[in-house]
Amino acid sequence: MEVSILGSGCANCVALEKNTRAALADLGIDAEVAKVTDVAAIAAYGVMRTPGLVVDGQVVVSGRVPRPEEIAALLGATGPA
Repeated sequence: MEVSILGSGCANCVALEKNTRAALADLGIDAEVAKVTDVAAIAAYGVMRTPGLVVDGQVVVSGRVPRPEEIAALLGATGPA
């Protein structure tokens, strides 16, 4: 499973990374979390408001910070790779 956090490193981006790591740990999924800070790369995903969460190349959340439980539900739906 490939997971990316899209954003400049603002407080919301940091919170999304923290919540994502917590969700991964709760699910027992060992995934590397990449940070994408390049504005052009973020725009290439079609994300206009950060932070964004990308799972296996698909944007699943943008413009807000979901709770770890919501992220776990999103990650669980995609299944471990």
